[in-house]
Amino acid sequence: MIAAIGAFLVRLITGVREIHGLPDSPHGRVYYANHSSHLDFVVIWAALEPHLRAKVRPVAAADYWEKGPIRRWLAKNVFRAVLIPRGKITKANDPIGAMTAVLDAGDDLIFFPEGTRGDGQRVGEFRPGLHAMARHRPGVELMPVYLENLNRILPKGEFLFVPLMASATFGHPCLGPEDGCPKAEFLKHAREVLLETGHVTEINPLARDEN
Repeated sequence: MIAAIGAFLVRLITGVREIHGLPDSPHGRVYYANHSSHLDFVVIWAALEPHLRAKVRPVAAADYWEKGPIRRWLAKNVFRAVLIPRGKITKANDPIGAMTAVLDAGDDLIFFPEGTRGDGQRVGEFRPGLHAMARHRPGVELMPVYLENLNRILPKGEFLFVPLMASATFGHPCLGPEDGCPKAEFLKHAREVLLETGHVTEINPLARDEN
């Protein structure tokens, strides 16, 4: 009940619509998206139909969502977030292991391959996490979700919402890297698919300088 009310309020505040007709993925799904606001995973979560929302778990920074009792309660009891400590990767702090365990348990993930929030103007280069996760779990479905305007609705460092409209565009799912596909090539392709989902055309600054 709390999750349903929360999802409705998020859609009301942001104007993002609930997506219908999205089937389950038999081998698990990773929704990967551009990242510019703490609202990002909340909006993707709220846009899913209830049966998909019930099995999706966002990957989020532990230092933010464990700060204060309200955030901790929301992360644990409403979003069921996979909280990843930032810092050096150790055997005890293995983000890929934590994420693949979620997929093995039959849940889906919301993941941000840039690794940190951007300014909302450009999608940053992808870090290796998406490649590592897909390589460890072949067959997992990768679904791009392009987010717009969320950095303006909840700007960095602010706590009050700005009444603007946002959007979440779900693209066509694809699979992980084929055997022998270089990591850099896979990450470049995954980023291009995300940009195509948002109908974003990047301008090469070098080409502009040459003119």
